[in-house]
Amino acid sequence: MYQRQSQQKLIQLLQQFPAVGLLGPRQVGKTTLAFAQKALYPDALYLDLELPSAQRQLDDTEAFLMAHAQQLVILDEVQRMPELFGVLRGVIDQRRRMGQASGQFLLLGSATGVLLQQSSESLAGRVAYVELPPLQATEIFTGTHSVADLNALWVRGGFPLSWLAKTDADSMTWREVFIATYLEKDIPALGPRIPATTLRRLWTMLAHHQGELLDQSKLAAALAISGQTVSRYIDLLCDLMLVRRLPAWHGNVGKRLIRAPKVYVRDSGLVHALLGLSSLDAVLGHPVAGLSWEGFVVEQLINAASQAEASFYRTSNGAEVDLVLTFRNQETWTIEIKRSSAPSVSRGFYQAATDLGPARKLLVAPVAQTYPMKEGIEVVDVMTAIRWVTEQNQSNS
Repeated sequence: MYQRQSQQKLIQLLQQFPAVGLLGPRQVGKTTLAFAQKALYPDALYLDLELPSAQRQLDDTEAFLMAHAQQLVILDEVQRMPELFGVLRGVIDQRRRMGQASGQFLLLGSATGVLLQQSSESLAGRVAYVELPPLQATEIFTGTHSVADLNALWVRGGFPLSWLAKTDADSMTWREVFIATYLEKDIPALGPRIPATTLRRLWTMLAHHQGELLDQSKLAAALAISGQTVSRYIDLLCDLMLVRRLPAWHGNVGKRLIRAPKVYVRDSGLVHALLGLSSLDAVLGHPVAGLSWEGFVVEQLINAASQAEASFYRTSNGAEVDLVLTFRNQETWTIEIKRSSAPSVSRGFYQAATDLGPARKLLVAPVAQTYPMKEGIEVVDVMTAIRWVTEQNQSNS
């Protein structure tokens, strides 16, 4: 098992809060990480709420949970039983009075919107959250690695079974099945009545337009549905942690700012599967290659900067930067991402840097070593950028 970056935070929060929510898409490793916690709590109880047998044990939820009052109770796919949240508050308070102030419940879920809404209403002040993304480069490559290794992660994405597949073809097959299962089983189980073919077409269109500004009217026209419906479908994909809306930077710089968000399919392997690209050669030969690489790096850096506010910057006169990270001390970093081994930045990046006054200006590219450019720009490889961002994030925690 890979050492997940979220594990230490999960351990700390279980020692501090009565309930912790571990959020992430399906097949990302939540259950594996939960069982690692179970080893630290030998008498912990695990229930998979997708199983009818587990649901039957909770027919009298309060009585069952109080019968295990001194144990950590792990509830997997907790969004399947939303009625639980109304009971958990009272049980948590009863167990507190019995002396168990923390480490009562570990709630695993793959739909953030459902969980956050339900728990914020019922468990305010009693629950903390940890997001588990697909495997990150720093979790896989803990020592030396080659350019080919990083390219393989980019092509396959970070879902463990996709990354660990024996061949690219096996990896592609896993991702195709994953996508089909989400569309045909998982999403309908959450309640939305959405035609699977329509949602797949939208998801594929988002992959084609990876990292571009969201144009709901264009998507709606192509799918023959309303803009409101497109917005609702994208909301759902974001709730499932499959798509990211990256907001535009907001602030007062006396410029006319672009306000529409950029949209990314969060896992690069899913981008390539949706577009039928099963190998590095196929990806590099496709027009989406540059923006797919950008999305891959954006996800790596945002996950490394868990305490920072992430956005992008673009004005109507052409000033732009791919990623802006604003850390808790209000220090701002501007980050441009290029696929080229001999990268350069546009005039728009210099304009954006003048507008924002960042503490650091990074140009992230597949280069062999770090080197400076004019006006304080630092050209860095992906792993170095992740390390620098992680260090800055930790110093502001």
